[in-house]
Amino acid sequence: MRSPRHVGIVLFEDFELLDAFGPIELLSRLPEEFTISLVGPTAAPVRSRQGTLVVADTSYADAPAPDIVLVPGGQGTRILAADHEFLSWLSGWARSAQIVTSVCTGSALLAASGLLEGYRATSNKRAFEWAAQHGDDVSWQPQARWVVDRNRWTSSGVAAGMDMTHALIADLVGTDAATEAAASIEYEPHTDPDVDPFAPPSGAA
Repeated sequence: MRSPRHVGIVLFEDFELLDAFGPIELLSRLPEEFTISLVGPTAAPVRSRQGTLVVADTSYADAPAPDIVLVPGGQGTRILAADHEFLSWLSGWARSAQIVTSVCTGSALLAASGLLEGYRATSNKRAFEWAAQHGDDVSWQPQARWVVDRNRWTSSGVAAGMDMTHALIADLVGTDAATEAAASIEYEPHTDPDVDPFAPPSGAA
């Protein structure tokens, strides 16, 4: 029997709470398929943008190599996108993962660390212009709920991360598993990655 895939979720000061915990809620419905660890600057509480403290399981320095990486967004990405020490760590830690994902402006961190070079990607539409400044060879998609390019999965803002995670579960485990995970939390996912109702109002489209 195959071991569960290890999902490493990156925490940092001022991360967006739902970016991380929306996907966690869905993934945790399938404990036989996914194990989850929270990775922070240290193995200590990390303050989210909403003020909630979340305890990291392990530090960046000690984090084991994951099968799946998830990088949330949030106001804290503005500082980290220019933090060369963090970006160097993220690049090395995530590069060997089978799947690298982000929610919201987490894609800016992936791009700034070189992990989206040669890939299509998207980001939060209200921060799209800022996110799209990162990376040298990233094909930024201004209208997409989420984007899949080979083993890179990037979603639009905040709640869109749940839609991306639902699609990821369907891809890895099967549509029935994804449907049941969503039903168990009374969540009705968007299932078309190209339907992005928030792009036109924001001016990103």
